[in-house]
Amino acid sequence: MRALILEALADDYHGCALREVDTPAPAPGEVLVRVRAAGVNFPDLLQTRGLYQHKPALPFILGMEIAGEVVALGQGVETLAVGDAVVGHPRIGGYSEFATALAAELWRKPEAFSFSQAAAFGTAYLTAYVALVRRARLQAGEWLLVHGAAGGVGLAAVDLGKALGAHVIAASASPAKLAAIGAEYAPDALVDVTGGFREAVKALTGGRGADVIYDPVGGDVFDESVRCIAFDGRLLTVGFASGRIPSLPVNMALIKGFSLMGVRAGEYGRQFPERAHENRAAIWALGQAGRLRPRVDAEYPLADWRQAFASLAERRVIGKAIVRPDL
Repeated sequence: MRALILEALADDYHGCALREVDTPAPAPGEVLVRVRAAGVNFPDLLQTRGLYQHKPALPFILGMEIAGEVVALGQGVETLAVGDAVVGHPRIGGYSEFATALAAELWRKPEAFSFSQAAAFGTAYLTAYVALVRRARLQAGEWLLVHGAAGGVGLAAVDLGKALGAHVIAASASPAKLAAIGAEYAPDALVDVTGGFREAVKALTGGRGADVIYDPVGGDVFDESVRCIAFDGRLLTVGFASGRIPSLPVNMALIKGFSLMGVRAGEYGRQFPERAHENRAAIWALGQAGRLRPRVDAEYPLADWRQAFASLAERRVIGKAIVRPDL
């Protein structure tokens, strides 16, 4: 089978190569999946440089989010059958024509989703769910400010925040992306962060500030978010797409009475396995019910993986880019 292998850590993905490798066989408790779609996530790009928390031994097949069809069962698997359409998060191995995954960590693909939509859904929406529901305990009627709203995890937070009944402010530095978000997801407000956003957020919230701020950007965005968060607010640190890890003057947290909360959805699930199952069940139920709508920005054949990575690195994507090994 063809697979995208990370052979060495390097900038600009120079350590990655598309190779012909043996198709794996499922171990006990696993299934073999014909990969129809694989989501492109920022952690994939970080892994190519050794900058992500999960550091498998080299070489390994990249790709942590798949959707496809079961083609073989490992010993003891009774919950799935050959031909089932499934989605899952194997952590590695997704950018390939076939991938193995634990049967217990796969979900049946919602009929309402295409394979590409399903591959665009799990990681981003699980991150949003852990952040907004588990960590921030977002309530209907609260003001939610979402930074990086055009990205995969940002757009998922906009979509989920609306489903939870919050007043959602979608924030981005791109007017074109904001226009697309407004047309497709109808948040309560759109804010261009270019030149600052503190006063706009204050005005929208009647001077109080945002109750919950979802920040996958970091850097200057984090610094200014501290200035427009409400008393008793929750500031969610999801990532540092800006490239700068900010620092918090703790006197600001004291004076403004807000909480800073770190979000690692995958680690949250590993620490609390029962909650992990509940979290995934909750987002897939919302997806099956049609209350959440993952956005696929573009689909790329596996041979065009470099263009897929570049589209994310250059911030051209609204929602998710997808790699299609079946093309």
